[in-house]
Amino acid sequence: MNKVICYPRCCTPKYYSDDDYYFEMFTVPEQKINNVGHVGVQLFKELRKSKIAPTVEALDFTIIAMAVVAADKAVLRKKSADGWTRKIELCIYLHDAPKWRQEKRKLEEMLRFLSGDFWVLNINALPESLVPQKKYDLRQQDCICLLSGGMDSLVGAIDLHEEGRNPLFVSQTVRGNAEHQREYAMQFGINNLCQWSNNIKKKGESEISTRARSMVFFAFALLASCGIDCNAQGRKELFVPENGYISLNMPLDPLRTGSLSTKTTHPVYMKAMQEIWNDVGINIDFVLPYKYKTKGEVLMDCKNQDLMKKLIFGSTSCGKYQRKLQHCGVCVPCLVRRAAFLKNNLCDVTEGGYFKENLQCSYSKDVAAAALAVVQLKKNGIESLVKGMLSFAKGEERNLYLGVIERGVLEIGALLREHSVI
Repeated sequence: MNKVICYPRCCTPKYYSDDDYYFEMFTVPEQKINNVGHVGVQLFKELRKSKIAPTVEALDFTIIAMAVVAADKAVLRKKSADGWTRKIELCIYLHDAPKWRQEKRKLEEMLRFLSGDFWVLNINALPESLVPQKKYDLRQQDCICLLSGGMDSLVGAIDLHEEGRNPLFVSQTVRGNAEHQREYAMQFGINNLCQWSNNIKKKGESEISTRARSMVFFAFALLASCGIDCNAQGRKELFVPENGYISLNMPLDPLRTGSLSTKTTHPVYMKAMQEIWNDVGINIDFVLPYKYKTKGEVLMDCKNQDLMKKLIFGSTSCGKYQRKLQHCGVCVPCLVRRAAFLKNNLCDVTEGGYFKENLQCSYSKDVAAAALAVVQLKKNGIESLVKGMLSFAKGEERNLYLGVIERGVLEIGALLREHSVI
């Protein structure tokens, strides 16, 4: 069992074990020890700059999320028994510890699904409040919308604006994406973007799989929601613009099952988080407007085609973009991106191009897996691909998910044929 302790300055440990990982939250630790890092050192400054006064529930969930992502980076998968699945004991300090202890099992199960690891949460009570006392006037925006800098989030922003909505956008500051995030938000108004960073720092090697990374994104959205008013039903809306094919992220071959495929907006994960938030009194509804659409269909149905075509090629899709600040061209997200442009008869002039433009001449496990999936779909039908991956869905919902997976594979198939891969 790998133990990770995440603590604010008021809970500084009296003793540091060489066998554990430590992260000081919101401040840089005074202890210069190799296994002591920090997380969230800019958060309160960024909240003040954005004039957001967080609630206790929002700050507690943010502490949980930042601690989870810190642990996700600290514990190396290659050192686990099977080279992937870890056992992580995470110690955290919360304002309303009794309330969150009631959610302990649900949180652990959600994290098990999200990262593929076994989690044990130790929830301790904070001895003093970390909630800022300064209050601010509520903003005029009427909903929250994630704005990653990707294609779907850009279309989501366009569609909301065309519908007459006034969203407050939330972005994680990511290398290579920050400028486009600001550019996109500015298309729809001013003072409408909360662009924050979790600032995780640790010494030594870090785990790069980061399957739990989206938790901080949702925590930031929750914090931002503290700055807007409720609707007539006493709730707030959080729009998560992600196409259904990528949300489901069905493994293209048997070697990518489980957490080997990311689940950052998977329906099971979204449902689990919605239930936890409801339980603790967070009155926010997740809205996934594109959950039954492919990426190609998201572009096709965009409500302002001219604006979409003007901005879309600066968006980021690649799972490896931050390594070279260029789309690789051959990972699954890149294949889905390129297939979406092809479906819409758009000349793909992605900024910076693709590191590997020609799919036929580029060796890629993802391209090979995609080709295999396309052939299997044609030969044996969609059920042969899905197998048990939709066991969470029943009836009409399952049929809708089946449809989006099939159409998504067909979009990729058209791209592969274009490049003479199949």
